[in-house]
Amino acid sequence: MIVSWNWLNELVELPANAQEFAEKLTMAGAEVEEITYTAQRLKGTIIAKILNLTPHPERKNLMVVTLTWGDEGRATCITGARNVREGDVVPYAPPGAVLADGTVIGIEEFDEIKSYGMMLSADEMGLPSLTQEEGILILPQDAPLGKDAASWLGIKDVIFDVSITPNRGDLLSMAGIAREAHALFPSSSLKKIDFPHTHTPHDWPVNFQGVTLKDPGCPFYGLGFADELKVLPAPVKYRVRLALCGIRPISNIVDVTNYVMLFLGQPLHAFDFDKLPAPEITVRSSYEGERIVTLDGREHELSSDDLLITSGGLPIGLAGVMGGANSEIDDTTRRILIESAHFLPHRISKTSRRLGINSEAAYRYARGVDRAKAPLALSYALDLMNKWGCGKVYTSVILEGDANPGERLVPLTSKKLKTYLGDEDLAETPKILLPLGFEVQASSVERIIFKVPSFRMDVEIEEDLIEEVARLKGYDELPPRLPGKIHDSATIGMESRAERKLREILMGRGYVEILNYSFISPKFTKDLMLPPSDLRAMPFPLANPLSVEQSVMRTFLLPGLAYAICDNLRKGWRFPIRIFEIGNVFLKEGTNLREEKHIAGAIFLGKDDRSPYGVVDKDDFFTIKGDLVALAKAFRLHFDILPGKEPFGNEGQTADVIFDGQKIGYITKIKPSIERRLELPASLYVFEVAFDPFLRPQAPKFGEVHRYPAVYRDISLIAPEDMTVNEISRLIRQLSPALVSSVRLFDIYKGKNIPEGHRSLSFTLAYRHPDRTLSDDEVDELHNELRAQIVSKGLKLR
Repeated sequence: MIVSWNWLNELVELPANAQEFAEKLTMAGAEVEEITYTAQRLKGTIIAKILNLTPHPERKNLMVVTLTWGDEGRATCITGARNVREGDVVPYAPPGAVLADGTVIGIEEFDEIKSYGMMLSADEMGLPSLTQEEGILILPQDAPLGKDAASWLGIKDVIFDVSITPNRGDLLSMAGIAREAHALFPSSSLKKIDFPHTHTPHDWPVNFQGVTLKDPGCPFYGLGFADELKVLPAPVKYRVRLALCGIRPISNIVDVTNYVMLFLGQPLHAFDFDKLPAPEITVRSSYEGERIVTLDGREHELSSDDLLITSGGLPIGLAGVMGGANSEIDDTTRRILIESAHFLPHRISKTSRRLGINSEAAYRYARGVDRAKAPLALSYALDLMNKWGCGKVYTSVILEGDANPGERLVPLTSKKLKTYLGDEDLAETPKILLPLGFEVQASSVERIIFKVPSFRMDVEIEEDLIEEVARLKGYDELPPRLPGKIHDSATIGMESRAERKLREILMGRGYVEILNYSFISPKFTKDLMLPPSDLRAMPFPLANPLSVEQSVMRTFLLPGLAYAICDNLRKGWRFPIRIFEIGNVFLKEGTNLREEKHIAGAIFLGKDDRSPYGVVDKDDFFTIKGDLVALAKAFRLHFDILPGKEPFGNEGQTADVIFDGQKIGYITKIKPSIERRLELPASLYVFEVAFDPFLRPQAPKFGEVHRYPAVYRDISLIAPEDMTVNEISRLIRQLSPALVSSVRLFDIYKGKNIPEGHRSLSFTLAYRHPDRTLSDDEVDELHNELRAQIVSKGLKLR
């Protein structure tokens, strides 16, 4: 919010200078980010009138001007401007005056004719946006001749750039800032402003059929009317004020709406009446896919959540955001409708962000505009148009809906006041809150009920009132207190403990944790070759994405890990990478959203494998499998790793991770075609599993130490390649006698004397008796029985 010090002092008498005001405002929660002193170098300019204007005798492109500014004030100057006429009142810089850029004016000679100073343009006075025409700045005829031009125009000002928090929409106006200043300085006084009155029903000289409100997003809508318009520049003082507040003056009609918005905080909009498709206004939701071209020339496709101003069924404006180009005010406009309405903040905020339209109106509506102010702003705008001579302005208006937002009563008790501020005295709270517009409805020693003003939409509960008291008294004035003693011990939850343990294990195995956004680009489905039927290829889109690269919710963690590695490679990284992430993923479950927590890790072999020590071992599928198994063992869990398939996984190097009979994730080497698509110069191995099993760690089991040694026997068998080691190991355990305490694979062989499609697997079995040492004969007997049973199952022994 841009605040003009000159304008502020017209609204409130402050016993403080600009710096003191800025400090108070900042300490109260509205931070002043920058203070600008405008036109500080400009001095010595005066208001003068052109007596006569004659061509230069030698230079045909120049004019000799005689100026006067009183009984004794007269000067001659030379100008090349073509927009001045005899009788015009202009700003004049005599010799010795200083322009806004620091240029000191002197006496110049043009072919033996001296120019004593110069007439000034808006640019030379420090406000280039003040006028759209080139040449000298023309002042009104009633401007006081001989007076300081900069002071009379109000160009010398102090401008505050104030950061307004989202809950304080009431401060997005000069009236709101003046009210805040009045509360911050108890000895100040608000100046009374008389607002004009309007009446209904309307008596406009046109067949206007009225306003229809079809959407609850617009609880109130007001319209004013004017005809016989003259679209001209607004009075120069008002243009100066708009320019200083960061708004470019355009025309008297547009400038009226902007000026009222800055003053009262109520956005207004003007429609060209003769461009309306029909003599009526309807406020409704847009149809899905409906289109509108806004004043900035951009075409927008709308959704059913957008609120539209329509006429004859056609859109003429995006409610609270921007008007339509088909009803724009231009030089041919002769009849207008002035809109002053109230729209619900969330509707305007959603449309503005989705379409990327950051207008001044949308900025205010999104933060909350006082509904009760809409009729007042309309009457004030009509009165200004009448004073500016814009045309024939009618004081009758159309008011549709309810401009009364309803009464809100909030109690304030001495008990809570003491709890939060250390002071239970309620007596001074009315003095603090009344300047802000609060009213006392009922009071006692222990409790006061305040009526909340309609413009303070952020005050709903007792704590809000206490906050107002605290910030206006000054947080630095509150008595210091030590925090109370915390008697109960605290501990982190099971989920946090599990996360901490997982991090410790993976970081101990050489991994680095990364954190990715939950939002991702939809291109991941194509990059990872996910089929349309895959649940992970159906991400939820964001309603208001920051960019296309962050427009959908991630369905698994792999894309973020892969893109992070690609990003590091683009920035010059050449070496192996081990990264992991713990985060939530978002999957569709019918029409609902299912949120799960996953843990994923990735090993990238690096693009530079040179080593001064010769060939070194490289990580592979079994490396990352070992890391995952280590995680499981740390929680005393058992994961079955079985052959599996993934759309992005290399065939033969992809496995499903099974826990408690359910698939909870995968381990895989990424397909070479995907690695080429991602421009990865080496192999990428990943695992990703659900986090939930780690919340169910198995209790430790304890037993007696084995007193007697084990006796070992080996067994080798030939099995089909599609039969997993896990399946064979489980079969051996099932067939083994009770005295077999362990089964361990120690050799895999394929080649000579092994049939095609088969492989040789060798296991070591440990035989152990709890009460004595087994003899070789006993073990041989048991082992031979086991061999026979294995043969009976169709497997061949070696």
